Amino acid sequence: MEAMLEKLTVIIPCKNERDHLADCIRSVRQVADEIVVADSGSTDGTLEMARESKDCRVIEREYRYSADFKNWAIPQASHPWVLIVDADERLSERLIQSIKAVLQKPAPQVLAYRISFACYFLGHHLKYSGWNNDAIRLIQRDSCRYHDRLVHADIDIPPEKVGKLKGRMRHYSITSYEQYFDKYLKYTSWGAEILLKKERRATFSSLFFRPVFRFLFLYLIRGGFLDGLPGLQVCMLTAFFNTFVKQAKLWEMTECKKCHQESAEKEESQSLIQLEEFRPDQVSTSESKVPSSRKAVA
Repeated sequence: MEAMLEKLTVIIPCKNERDHLADCIRSVRQVADEIVVADSGSTDGTLEMARESKDCRVIEREYRYSADFKNWAIPQASHPWVLIVDADERLSERLIQSIKAVLQKPAPQVLAYRISFACYFLGHHLKYSGWNNDAIRLIQRDSCRYHDRLVHADIDIPPEKVGKLKGRMRHYSITSYEQYFDKYLKYTSWGAEILLKKERRATFSSLFFRPVFRFLFLYLIRGGFLDGLPGLQVCMLTAFFNTFVKQAKLWEMTECKKCHQESAEKEESQSLIQLEEFRPDQVSTSESKVPSSRKAVA
C-alpha cells in the first residue's frame, strides 16, 4: 500500500508578475495541496489573475525586504511543509518527483531541503557565470525562518538538518536590462547599508580592484566564458555594476554622513560664536562705556 504524502503549501511571493504567474501556478500544481500567492502591491493585474485561479489563496502585505516578507508569509501556510517558489521560477519534472519522494517518506532529522537552479538571462541558459547557486526552498513551516537580512538571506537552520533535492528549479531571472537595473539598484543599496552597519568603508582598493577581481573570478575561474556572450554580459554586470555600485553607494553614504556631521558642527560652532558676540554682559558693559553727556542727551 502506497504511503500517504505529507501535505504541502506552495508560497509564491510576487509583485507585478502577471507575465509569469500563470506558468508558475501550472508548474507547482503537481505537488501543491495549497497555493498561496503572497502579493506586495501589484498594479498590473497580478492579483486579478491569482483570484481568477480557483486553487489559489491570496494574501497581501507591504514589502520591505525579501526575508521580512517571506517570514510573514510562511506561518500563513495551512500545511506542515512549505515550498517557496518565485513567480519567475518553474519546477522541472525531476524536481517534482524528488519533492514527492520527500513528502512520501520525510527523513525525521531533516527540516529543510536545498534546491539547485538553472538560471536564464534574456532567455539564455547560464551553466556557469556564478549564477547557479543552491538555495533552501522546501522547509517545515513550524521550524524554519529566514535570517533577518536585507539581501541574500537564507534559512536559519543548522547544516546537518538540511537535505538536498534532485532536479533543478528553472529561474527565468532577467528578461530585460531595464528589469536588471531596477532590481539590482535596490540590491546594491541594501548591500551598502549592511556594510555601513558593519562600519565598513569604501576605499580605492574596494572601488578599483574589487570589481576587476570579481570579474576575473566569475569569467575565468567560475567559467563564465563558457556561457558565450550572455556569460560575458552577466560577469560584467555582476562585477562592474553590482560590486562597483555597492561600493560606490557605501562611499556615498559614508561621505554624506561625514558632510552632515561637519555641517552640523560648523553650524553649532557659528551659533556659539554668535552667542559669544551678543552676550548680555558684553552689551551692558558697552552701554556703561557710553559718555555721560550722550546719556544725558538721550
